[in-house]
Amino acid sequence: MTKVYLLLILAIAAETIGTTALQASQQFTRLVPTVVAIVGYVIALYLLALTLKYIPVGVAYAIWAGLGIVFIAMIGFVVFGQKLDAPAIIGTGMILSGIVIIQLFSNTTAH
Repeated sequence: MTKVYLLLILAIAAETIGTTALQASQQFTRLVPTVVAIVGYVIALYLLALTLKYIPVGVAYAIWAGLGIVFIAMIGFVVFGQKLDAPAIIGTGMILSGIVIIQLFSNTTAH
């Protein structure tokens, strides 16, 4: 795994932590989750920006946002008890499929 993908994975993790904390902040009424959300997003955007030197913005953002959606859906289910209906599960699967297609077949990514 190259350094750029490590940065992208860390950006996704920071965004996922930030979004989870955003839910826990209860609309910014709880201080600690609010601070974690803000710091998580700042770190995520910084790391994402670093990846843009090597990966085109559209591809990097698709991977970042797509995996973030999938991880947040799983965290929402496990941590917050939020359930997805069949269309949401199918759509999430399509997002994952798109990421796999980009990684396997696109010449614009750093393999």
